[in-house]
Amino acid sequence: MNRFVDLSHPVSHGMPGFRYPEGTPSVGDFTVEVLDYRTHEQTRVAYQGRCGFAFTEVRFRGAVGTYLDAPLHRFPAARDIADYRLDQLVLPGIVIDARGLRPFEVVTTSRLPAADAIRGRAVLFDFGWASRYGAREYFLHPFPDREVIEAIVDRGASLVGVDTSNVDDARDADRPAHTLLLGRGIPIVENLASLDQLRGKRFRFFAVPQAVQGAASLPVRAFAEVE
Repeated sequence: MNRFVDLSHPVSHGMPGFRYPEGTPSVGDFTVEVLDYRTHEQTRVAYQGRCGFAFTEVRFRGAVGTYLDAPLHRFPAARDIADYRLDQLVLPGIVIDARGLRPFEVVTTSRLPAADAIRGRAVLFDFGWASRYGAREYFLHPFPDREVIEAIVDRGASLVGVDTSNVDDARDADRPAHTLLLGRGIPIVENLASLDQLRGKRFRFFAVPQAVQGAASLPVRAFAEVE
C-alpha cells in the first residue's frame, strides 16, 4: 500500500513571515491572521437557538507557509495560479540531495542526475533546512546557482521546489532562478518540509492550491504519495 508524506509547514495565526537578511531587498511583512468572523454563539440566533456555526476569516499574503509561485509572481500579465492544470501540479518527483552546505553556499551541477531522471518531474532540493523553520537562520540558506537552474530547465523539469524560504539567493536582486523558471512557465514551491523521507524513493508530488484567478502565489498542502 502506498503511503503519504506531508511536505508542508502549517499555517497559523501570527506565524513568522519573511525575515530578509540585512541589506537584501524587502517587500514588507508576510504573516497570517486567523480570526473569528462569526462564532457558534453569534450564529445561533439565525437558527432559532437550535444550532450554531463558526465562520473563520483568514488574512494572508499569498507567499506564506508552503506555497506555489506562478509566472505572474515575476512577470506582469503572465499566467496566474488558476492557469495551471492539475496534471501540471501532480507530478512524479525526484529529490536532489543538497545537504551539508553552509548558508549562501551554492549547489553545483555535480549534484544533478541525468536528464532522464529530471524530464517531466518535480525536482525538489533537500538542503536539510526545514528543521530551521521559524528561526532567523532559516532565512540564511544555500541555493542552486544559475548553472544548475539552466541545467534543470534544459533537462525538462516541470516544477522546482526547495526546503528553504527562497529558491534564489535573497541578496541577488536579479533573482535568476525565479526569472529563468517562471519565464519558462515552470512553477516554484518554497518552504517544503520532510524531504528526507523521500530520498531514494519513487513518489508522486502534489502541490495544488485553490484556483484563484489573479493570484501570483498561494499556499498549498504539498504532499507526496510514496510507492
